[in-house]
Amino acid sequence: PRRLSAQGALLYLHALHGAFPQALTLRGAAVLCWAPAAPRCAGFSPLPTLYCTPPEAAALPSRSAALRVQLLFALRARALRVLEARLPSELHDALAALRDGWAELARELELGTLSPRPGLPEEVRVRLRALLVPDGARAAELRAECERGFEGIVRRLWPQLQVVVVGTVRGGERLYCDALRRAACEGLPLYCPWYRVAGALLGVNLWPNEPTPRFVLCPEWAFCEFLPCPAEEQEEQRTALLGELWEGREYALILTARPGEYRCRAGEVLRVAGFHKQCPVVEPVRRESQALSVRGESIPEEQFCRSLCRTVAMWPGARLVDYICVESTLLGASSGAGAPHYEVFVELRGLRDLSEGQRHKLDHCLQEDFPIYKSFRFKGSIGPLRLHLVGAGAFARLRDAVGCPVPMPRVLREERLLPVIQGAVIS
Repeated sequence: PRRLSAQGALLYLHALHGAFPQALTLRGAAVLCWAPAAPRCAGFSPLPTLYCTPPEAAALPSRSAALRVQLLFALRARALRVLEARLPSELHDALAALRDGWAELARELELGTLSPRPGLPEEVRVRLRALLVPDGARAAELRAECERGFEGIVRRLWPQLQVVVVGTVRGGERLYCDALRRAACEGLPLYCPWYRVAGALLGVNLWPNEPTPRFVLCPEWAFCEFLPCPAEEQEEQRTALLGELWEGREYALILTARPGEYRCRAGEVLRVAGFHKQCPVVEPVRRESQALSVRGESIPEEQFCRSLCRTVAMWPGARLVDYICVESTLLGASSGAGAPHYEVFVELRGLRDLSEGQRHKLDHCLQEDFPIYKSFRFKGSIGPLRLHLVGAGAFARLRDAVGCPVPMPRVLREERLLPVIQGAVIS
């Protein structure tokens, strides 16, 4: 695993340098991530001299405290060239902390101090504070830029920044990528360098400037097999190997990550977009494991997200921040009487409330997009969808409560997390 990680990191650095020759400079990269189990792996590169953020900050017990401390160290470096985040939602939450607390951050920059706060142990705070020096000029610049607003704030705070690197752009994390491109990171390319499944590194993106990530599947990193999609009509379907894939076809991934591990269906569907020196170049299409199914209708997360985005576009002034779907059976008595149905919790920006007619539009869109859902709704075996608005920052608090530095599923199946999201409902 260490050899594969080193190979992946070197391929990433080679691709980054080829697209952005001035990006790799001493202390020219900052990372925003929460990695409590891996304090020495704060960034994508094995070269610690590239980073201006201390790796110890990533290992704090609190996700929100870790992101804020890393943000403070990143703000010190005006000549930043690369901004990294393991997840787009981490970058979004760090910038939300900047929007809500820029005055205190500016004061800490000016004084060269680090304020006590929950989730930041005192002994760690003392060690990190020793790395800070007063910088009144940078503090004044931060105040001036934040007072102007937060559209394009990333490029204004770091005028030499060339690229934003994120660890994934799939599923619900795509919402945060789109939001970052539209607002805070306007004008900057977002580069997703690696393709990982179930913790295994499978491929690398060699084209940082392209908006849609494509990944070269690297032989010997893991043993992969592929089932053609849709399934062929035969009793026993044969899997294909790397050298047997066809361009333009979709395949379900079967993975054996390391010798001695179980061979399993990874729940990923890929499209072969082409070949690079005989190695397949793939685009992730969807995840089979994330689906809504109260009556066996099986609506995939990605397709549900498209229907939700189409619905939000019908609400004037609304912009979708994030969402979570829950099958009503998981909520028990709190979901009310009636047939099983979907409970959808959404965080919006630009719209404070929804009329009953607006709330019903999502159910109508789902019926238009999924005939099987429409059939169950017509027969009454699936009840009307219930939509709830949650307060600003609710999903950031939910990510803190999850306690796991991986993408959060948008089809929620963990009962312990339900009180967090239900407590944030505003209407």
